[in-house]
Formats: sequence, C-alpha cells, structure tokens
Amino acid sequence: MDCSAQFCDMQLSNGAMIGALRDLKRLWPGAKRAPTPQKSKKTRKMSIFIGNLFRNIKRSYDQVSKVSSVVESQLVNNVNNVNNVKPIITSRKYLDEDYLYIQKRQVWIENLDTVEEKKLGLSELHPAIFADRPRIDVLYQNIRWQRMYKYVNFAHGKSRAEMPGGGRKPWPQKGTGRARQGSIRAPHWINGGQAHGPRSPTTHFYMLPFYVRIAGLTSALSIKLAQDDLHLVNDLEIPTNSPEFIESLMEERNWGPSLLFVDVEDVMPENITLATDDLKHVNLMPVYGLNVYSMLKHDTLVLTERAARQIEAKLLHHLHRPDNIKFTRAFKADQA
Repeated sequence: MDCSAQFCDMQLSNGAMIGALRDLKRLWPGAKRAPTPQKSKKTRKMSIFIGNLFRNIKRSYDQVSKVSSVVESQLVNNVNNVNNVKPIITSRKYLDEDYLYIQKRQVWIENLDTVEEKKLGLSELHPAIFADRPRIDVLYQNIRWQRMYKYVNFAHGKSRAEMPGGGRKPWPQKGTGRARQGSIRAPHWINGGQAHGPRSPTTHFYMLPFYVRIAGLTSALSIKLAQDDLHLVNDLEIPTNSPEFIESLMEERNWGPSLLFVDVEDVMPENITLATDDLKHVNLMPVYGLNVYSMLKHDTLVLTERAARQIEAKLLHHLHRPDNIKFTRAFKADQA
C-alpha cells in the first residue's frame, strides 16, 4: 500500500473516532455547559476531562490532515517528474549495417554530477571500432613507436679532430727505429680519438604504417570496452572543483587508480580542470590527442558521448576511405 492510501485510512479512522466522541458528548450534556452548583465535584472533573479530550483530538486531526495533504502533493509531483524524465537512448543507422556480422555494442550513459552512479540512457557503438579483434602484436608496435619517436640519444664520442692536441708528429719519421706515427690522438693511441663512435643527437624516429596505427586504436578501444574499463558520460560537468570529489567518484564506482577523461573540446570545464590539476593519476585529453599509449597507461577510460561519436566517425572514415592506397605506401619526409 502506498503512502497516500495509508493517510486516507488514517483520515477515515480519525473521522469515525470523532463521530463516536460527538455521540458521547451528546449523551453527556455537562461537557459543553459550565458545571452547575448542584452537580458533584466528580461530575465537574469528568466534564473538563472530556472537553480537553475533544480539543486534543481535533488538534491531532488537523495536523494529520495537513501532513497527508502535503505528502499527497509530493507524491503527485514525484510521479509527474518521473513521467517527465526521458532516458537518453541513441541509436544510429550505419551505412554498412546490413553487412555487419557482429552486433552493435550497447553502453550505459552515466552521470558525473553525483558520486553515486546513475544510468541516464543507452548508446550504441559500432562493432568495427569497439568490438574489434584484439591484436597484442599491433598494440606492441604502437607502444614501441610512441616510445621511440620521442627518444633522442645524446651519447657522443669525440673523433681525432675533436680531441685537443696531437697537431705535430710525436717523433721524426725516420732515425728512431720506432714505428712511424702522425699524431698522439690517433684512434689506436691511448687517450686518442674514437673511430666510428656515437654521434649526438641521434633520433630514433620512424613512421609506423597508417593502418597499423588505426588497428592499434580499434584494438585498444575494444579491449577497454570488453574489460568494462570504458565508460560513457553525458558531459564532464561536476558540481565542485575539489579533488576529493574525483577520488570519491573513482572509489565509489571502482574505476581503478588512474583515470583518463576525453572530450571533444580542448578547453575543459573549469571545475574538472581545477579538481584534476593536483591529481597526477587523473588526466584530461582532447579527442584529437587520443592514442594507444595513453589508453593502456590508464586503468579507466571515460569518454563523453560526443567524443565517442567523433572517434567512431573518424576511424570509420579511415577504414572505408577510397584513397587508402595513398596512405599505405612508403612514408616520405614531405608527407607529414
């Protein structure tokens, strides 16, 4: 039984009680009028008691009626609010949907305005991007490529020309019986120059094939979704700029020790920017900077719905573009 039915039963029972007491009052006429001198002291006390009883019952009945009306109005408002809330359900029609042999992936859209998790709706994701076959070898190639293209070796060995001294012959060419020498900085001399030594700075940059990079992104996104480490949110707005809110959010939702937020805009909301500024294990990234190394470095990946749509559209465009031959040939210096 709901709250409104309980209060209605309470009103009916109180009404029946008041009716019975009114009949009792009608049978006891001394309760209304002032006691006459002819009545006994016991009769006067009983009349005062019944009058006070009627006043208390009427006061309680008024309070119960007021509370029941307030609760009933609140219940009506809550029912109206529930009926007005519409879940976010995004379903897209893909051009290659008739050729898909894997079902589209459905992901909950969550909120960030409270620590407790709330499901705001459902979103469908393309299986070619978020349900691809995991390729550990492709992930390794992407991670090694990202590590090596920013690595510069500064090891440097001085040649005989860079060594100080050694400008004259150590002894004459003939007449000493010793082997002829031209400089004390020759490579075969102790403290001489180094032949074919390392030269700095040495870069280890190389270009990974285009579709190996695409396969790395789809593999990383698919693995994150399969392991329940990819979450969709409606936006990155949080109610406070306190770092404790982010830490409580991660602990409550079991998001792991490190977190990566990705949004379409490169200028994030103010509260989440200030809240994550001092948290070294929580990072913000625009969608155009998403990469395999960052996704695997963080335990949990949180995408806004717009970011997920943009990632999906961009990768699908590259997977089905007609001029893909241009991107699969050997890399040239002027291609970048």
